[in-house]
Amino acid sequence: MRGCEVNISHTDSERGVIKMNERKALLILHGKQALNEQVRSAVEGKRQQGWELAVRLTWEAGDAQRLVGEALTAGYTQLIAGGGDGTLRDIAEAMAAHSTQASLVLLPLGTANDFARAAGVPLEPAQALELLEAAPHAIDLGEVGGQVFLNMATGGFGSQVTANTSEELKKVLGGAAYLFTGLSRFSELHAAYGELQGPDFHWAGELLALGIGNGRQAGGGHMLCPQALADDGLLDISILPAPQEVVGTLKDLLTDGFGIDNMFVRARLPWVEIKVSEGLYINLDGEPLEGDSLRFSARPAALRVHLPEGSPLLSGSNPANRPD
Repeated sequence: MRGCEVNISHTDSERGVIKMNERKALLILHGKQALNEQVRSAVEGKRQQGWELAVRLTWEAGDAQRLVGEALTAGYTQLIAGGGDGTLRDIAEAMAAHSTQASLVLLPLGTANDFARAAGVPLEPAQALELLEAAPHAIDLGEVGGQVFLNMATGGFGSQVTANTSEELKKVLGGAAYLFTGLSRFSELHAAYGELQGPDFHWAGELLALGIGNGRQAGGGHMLCPQALADDGLLDISILPAPQEVVGTLKDLLTDGFGIDNMFVRARLPWVEIKVSEGLYINLDGEPLEGDSLRFSARPAALRVHLPEGSPLLSGSNPANRPD
């Protein structure tokens, strides 16, 4: 037996283990996608390439956390999150709770896929799974009240995206339009008082909308934090102040062709504390968040994620991505 051990060099043995680990992954898939033929085909394609790819389904709250724990215990070093923004957040949060060095591939299957889109992750399943071959990058996560978010916290007058927002408001509000749910007339638009404080930053006043981003967009492509980077250890803060005459000013903006984006107050902070009055609803990667006094902070390099080379969310990929 001793002679057999000598015949396999230590280096070759290590390479064998590494290679085996690299070709093994677990896909945690939202149950609604169980019959998705594109996903099935993509998984089979990776298996034909020599990958040992197992699949587990989530059906109810808590499944993602349990499956992440089981996968890490079983020795998986690469996990795949298959689903919408909520599924991605649940899996990212579970992995961060384990402080694992395991890495995550995003398989975006939702309607918005905001973080994946901003990061340049392909929306076609077979192409997304090709990121298993890419090197993982350490990215930040946001945290508030013990909850983790991958993409963004948003605040506005309504906690969900709605198709009822009038076309007139959409034209005026642009990227912030989806924050105002169920509004059909300018006269229904109103503001809430908020106060934000962080390192060398303080803002207080009436606000219409708020974005706290690790990613750049929310609500299906609306760029609320257009310069955010996911690996700079900072959160991007975007505040849409409420002018004294909200209705009149917004109408003027529309008439003059002045973009609403120019009205945003922006900051880049490691943490920010927010105090808000009643009426402002805050949403965490699609989930309502309770509380009138909240502290948001960045958790630097909290998760290893396989992103495309040149991803807009990575600071080192393109000098133009680094804001001043």
